[in-house]
Amino acid sequence: MPRKVIIDCDPGIGDALALVLALFEPQLDVVAITAVAGNVSAEQATTNVQAIVEQLDPPRYPRLGAAMPGDEVPFTDGRYLHGPDGLGGANLPVSQLFRQHLADKLISDEVRAAPNEITLLCLGPLTNVARALAREPDLVDLINRIVIAGGSVKGVGNVTPCAEFNIYADPVAARTIFRSPITKTIIPLDVTDQVVWTLDLLDRLPPDFTRAGALVRATLPYLFRSHRQHLGLENIRLPEAVALAAVVHPDWFQMEELPGDVETRGEITLGATIFDRRPNATRQADLEVALGVDASLVADYVLRGLAEAGRQT
Repeated sequence: MPRKVIIDCDPGIGDALALVLALFEPQLDVVAITAVAGNVSAEQATTNVQAIVEQLDPPRYPRLGAAMPGDEVPFTDGRYLHGPDGLGGANLPVSQLFRQHLADKLISDEVRAAPNEITLLCLGPLTNVARALAREPDLVDLINRIVIAGGSVKGVGNVTPCAEFNIYADPVAARTIFRSPITKTIIPLDVTDQVVWTLDLLDRLPPDFTRAGALVRATLPYLFRSHRQHLGLENIRLPEAVALAAVVHPDWFQMEELPGDVETRGEITLGATIFDRRPNATRQADLEVALGVDASLVADYVLRGLAEAGRQT
């Protein structure tokens, strides 16, 4: 029986690729996709989620949740890597919806409709989930699991020297989720950086006459160019796809239960994730943290998933 998931994301080229995989993954029932500000503004994230789903036209349409208008995260902007629209200037057509559900309310509604069945896959800042819990605290007893793409175990960040983008974008929200009693799995940079993609990936994408192929071929080349131009890298990482693989195939990951928290006030360390790995740690281990991954299995999973999405579209 497919696992019910809500994907909360801030598309983002990597998020778009993860949605391609998820919407055609037979082991998942994507009941909703919600937008959050992060790589792009709230309004652009909402537009991108809708445009991606319309472009793919999946067999089962998820419900869509809009980011709160004007609800910008204070510290981040990923457009220098993802393009002015977050999707490499792909200019995907999108219809105008006159009635939109707010993301945090939609998360609440779907969790209540299937108590203890929903896995939340969070690919962006944790703003929406924290807001949903603030409004309806009893949701903590109804969510099956939260899988978070974010944080760093070794303290090496990608937006500051010690902070990862998604956590740094809204550290207060991240601390709220880290400290909640919900079962949580963290897929940090230390693990997502182990799956590296070279330019050869572009030769293995679905044909451009498929809907999935047209989408990834219009976006991924931009990510390679921006990584070379701004980061001096000839390869890219796709942390969102790695986090998705952790939902479908958790056995591919080496996990450890650790106590963890988020720095919310440090002048230099804002957004840093702190995991207490001392043998005499006083806090109870309350986070399942990925410390390793079989990178070859994840890479093969992504390629097979893209091929299947191309076949179905």
